[in-house]
Amino acid sequence: MSKKHLLLSLIVTILLFGVVFTSNAQDNNTVTVVTHDSFSISEAVLENFEAESGIRINLVLAGDAGFIVNQAVLSRNNPIGDVMFGVDNTFLGRALEADIFEPYESPLLENVPEEFQLDDEYRVTPIDYGDVCINYDIAYFEDNDLPLPDSLQALTDPIYEDLLVVQSPATSSPGLAFLMATIAEFGEDGDYTYTDYWSALQDNGVLVVQDWTSAYYGEFTIAGGDRPLVVSYASSPPAEVIFADPPIDDAITGSLIADNMCFRQIEFAGILSGGRNREAAEQVIDFMLSLEFQEDIPLQMFVFPVREDAILPDVFVDYAELAENPASLPLELIDENRSDWITEWTDATLR
Repeated sequence: MSKKHLLLSLIVTILLFGVVFTSNAQDNNTVTVVTHDSFSISEAVLENFEAESGIRINLVLAGDAGFIVNQAVLSRNNPIGDVMFGVDNTFLGRALEADIFEPYESPLLENVPEEFQLDDEYRVTPIDYGDVCINYDIAYFEDNDLPLPDSLQALTDPIYEDLLVVQSPATSSPGLAFLMATIAEFGEDGDYTYTDYWSALQDNGVLVVQDWTSAYYGEFTIAGGDRPLVVSYASSPPAEVIFADPPIDDAITGSLIADNMCFRQIEFAGILSGGRNREAAEQVIDFMLSLEFQEDIPLQMFVFPVREDAILPDVFVDYAELAENPASLPLELIDENRSDWITEWTDATLR
């Protein structure tokens, strides 16, 4: 991290801590939840919890998952809140290594499959998950009589030249997740590694942009661009149906979900070490695993609830396809190599 970025992080941390300290000083029943900018919850769901529990939730939106983890690490001796929501498995290793969370085993974890419970010390609690996949423009492939790519390797075929847009893993969460999928698929050793793969994508005309918005709403064909393949989410097709104006009857995009083509992101919540309201913080973790909160997740944050008994909205059932065999990497391996992988990716792709 550069001196400029470190200074900015410290300033943000100081400002956040000031907000948190004021809130807690005014009301011992307030729980400050530090989260990413994409967090959303229905007003009715939040109001019901606050009315029934007597706890007020103070939300602090503080950037993306990587940024909020960095803030929590920098301020671990003076925590920036009581609960953090939104750290995912691409940054979880850093958070656990820095020891920023206090263990708490929610009784509601009995409703959550073990595949989502990545920390056997219960320092974090899984709340939701989603697959970062390549989305495609259905009409484009039908109109051009193109077969759909059935593997990551297939994207290097000349028939897909200049058709794919991705996000930089240095600046984008889905971009980082897609990089992880390629590392899981091709590895770092052998005759053909993930950097060889990215060089092949480069030769085949892959376009790299800074963020998801630029890729999806700037370069994707359904938004007027000229790229019918884009790194996005398995939940993007139902979102297209929900927000279509005028309304549409069927999804106009699909997701490529063949083995190892997607990377599964799991989001966690944890009680920050040294927070001022431990008992109430535990109730907030339980609230995030309640059926009311879990069933609110899909249409608020467009990800999937971890509770196996949570009922999905019809539009998710009809149009969201999850990968049966998503790519994955061990937390420790990600934490040890994240920075080096991004540097190597930059060398293979942008230089």
